[in-house]
Amino acid sequence: MEQPNEPRPATEETPSQNWERDLLRRLAFAALNEQRRARRWSIFFKLVGFAYLALFLFLFFSQEWGEIEPSVGKHTALVEIQGVIDENAQANADSIITALRNAFSNRHTAGVIVRINSPGGSPVQAGYVYDEIRRLRQRYPQIPLYAVISDMGASGGYYIAAAADRIYADKASIVGSIGVTMNPFGLSSFGFTEAMKKLGIQRRLLTSGESKSLLDPFSPLNPKEVEHVKKMLDNIHNQFIEAVRTGRGDRLKENPEIFSGLIWTGEEGMALGLVDALGSTSYVAREVVGAEEIVDYTIRPSYLDRFAERLGVALGKGLYSVLESNQ
Repeated sequence: MEQPNEPRPATEETPSQNWERDLLRRLAFAALNEQRRARRWSIFFKLVGFAYLALFLFLFFSQEWGEIEPSVGKHTALVEIQGVIDENAQANADSIITALRNAFSNRHTAGVIVRINSPGGSPVQAGYVYDEIRRLRQRYPQIPLYAVISDMGASGGYYIAAAADRIYADKASIVGSIGVTMNPFGLSSFGFTEAMKKLGIQRRLLTSGESKSLLDPFSPLNPKEVEHVKKMLDNIHNQFIEAVRTGRGDRLKENPEIFSGLIWTGEEGMALGLVDALGSTSYVAREVVGAEEIVDYTIRPSYLDRFAERLGVALGKGLYSVLESNQ
């Protein structure tokens, strides 16, 4: 009599079969990851191609590509001084002077407005612009130059304004700060010697001159060095004062606080002779210069430079995202 078929026991996988299954699984995941990686790179390079295409179209259709001389007739030339005045900033002497020369040399320029919104900066850069304004006013005596202070015309900003024929401001503008400060390495306002003593930190500084470590924040103040720096600052301050006196003349009131470094509103500045009248850029162009149309001669970073900078940032972020996702 035949016995019913007994269920066969489940076959156990051999080590060889386990290895093959694991290998197939790894190959499948590797192929999937490779497809994802290729798709990410494809998207990245498509974005790069699109960016370059956009750049080409922008340059092709932009009407501001290249230096185009204003084609308007009689107009008021505008030169803006925005932000900190520094050799490496947008408000640097080379750019400002170039803009001023272009404005004065245009035969349709009826007057020049220097619009200032600056807390100051380098006295050297401000001095360059001041001297150039005075030179241009002598060379083109028929073209007046007016300074218009918007939010702030302080320190080096006011230094430049003092060279103008007249200074206009808003009643709430900030003007003045006729003084000089010195912050070597940005640390001269701090001293860490006592803190170093408490922490047991030794200062090991080697120099080849007794004053080479001038105003070092990690060393005790040297009275001789402090006296030397104060004399130097007083010298620069006197240069600043002389420039303001030369530019403003007898319009300045005899008030010792004018050159103390204090700041005032535009309305208070009028009482001190720092400001001639209240008025905006459009007001001066329309009512003072007599040429309501304003042409901006300010030297700014080109659209290409700004676009390239933004493109570089965008591409850097895109590349970082791709590399990050591949880790």
